[in-house]
Amino acid sequence: MGTPVHKHLLVIRLSAMGDVAMTVPVLRALQEQHPNCTVTVLTRSFFSPMFAQLPQVSVFTADVKGRHKGVLGLWRLYRALKQLDITEVVDLHAVLRSTILKVFFKFGSTPFFGIDKGRSDKKALTAPKKKVFARLKSTHERYATVFGKAGYPISLQKTHVLEKEALSTAARSIAENRPRKWIGVAPFAAHEGKQYPLELMKKALAVLQQQVDCTLFLFGGGKKEQLLLDTLVGDTDRVNVTGKLSFADELSLISNLDGMVAMDSGNAHLAAMYGVPVVTLWGVTHPFAGFYPFGQPDSLALLADREQFPLIPTSVYGNKVPEGYENAIKTIGTEAIVQKVRAMLELS
Repeated sequence: MGTPVHKHLLVIRLSAMGDVAMTVPVLRALQEQHPNCTVTVLTRSFFSPMFAQLPQVSVFTADVKGRHKGVLGLWRLYRALKQLDITEVVDLHAVLRSTILKVFFKFGSTPFFGIDKGRSDKKALTAPKKKVFARLKSTHERYATVFGKAGYPISLQKTHVLEKEALSTAARSIAENRPRKWIGVAPFAAHEGKQYPLELMKKALAVLQQQVDCTLFLFGGGKKEQLLLDTLVGDTDRVNVTGKLSFADELSLISNLDGMVAMDSGNAHLAAMYGVPVVTLWGVTHPFAGFYPFGQPDSLALLADREQFPLIPTSVYGNKVPEGYENAIKTIGTEAIVQKVRAMLELS
């Protein structure tokens, strides 16, 4: 038998942090099962630290607000990517930008394979009438399917997570000598419909720290969230890391946590890609839409009460909140959070 031909795949994922984080276990599986593949991920430069443990994966920065903006900018991007000798393109995004790139790559005779987002199934799942409430294929499975179409079948296992990282110097200065267990808390989400009220979260954290000797590391983004998290700190063993660490430093800390508490949001996926147990809180969204963190047991999800709010999930991303559903997530009690976190710690 001859030596396998080396392949260079371009993977397009230009979206939010959680969507990009969900590519990591899939790419790790690809790397293990198809070692003759080199991968270039087209995404934001900010996300590069996610791929640091994958030696055959590099990041090409898409400057979609500057140099690569518009059709002319995408043509410029295409020409730069062609210099990399790409053998196949795997589009995990399927938006207008990647569709335009598809035309360019097809014109250049480069095979192009796109994701099926299951839009019709998701529409049925979130429909206000004649709702089809059924578990859909996970995003990780949808990603793997595209690689299969490209000729690289992938079997996803829970072991396809990243290794725990050494604490960076900056993370060590914040975390060292803090009481164990170390628990991350990420109480924010892109949309209010899937965000637990801070006052209730504060009560839950107080009870948790009465029962468990732990340090809580609070994660957020931007000045507004930093100030809000400061109100949760007080004089307790809680550390607001927002604005104090680089993204790479945050990842080194997250990988060393004993567990994470998060909404249906990016931080849940960051913890999951390291195999850190994650308790997730779900308001007007639902795990059935396919965005449950990789490798996590269903038992760690806390869901809003669908008997009271039967239209859940009202949308895939939580951006549609019907009248009267604004407080659906409040049906998750603070004691339920404490109990679930204790159960999570038994898994870590």
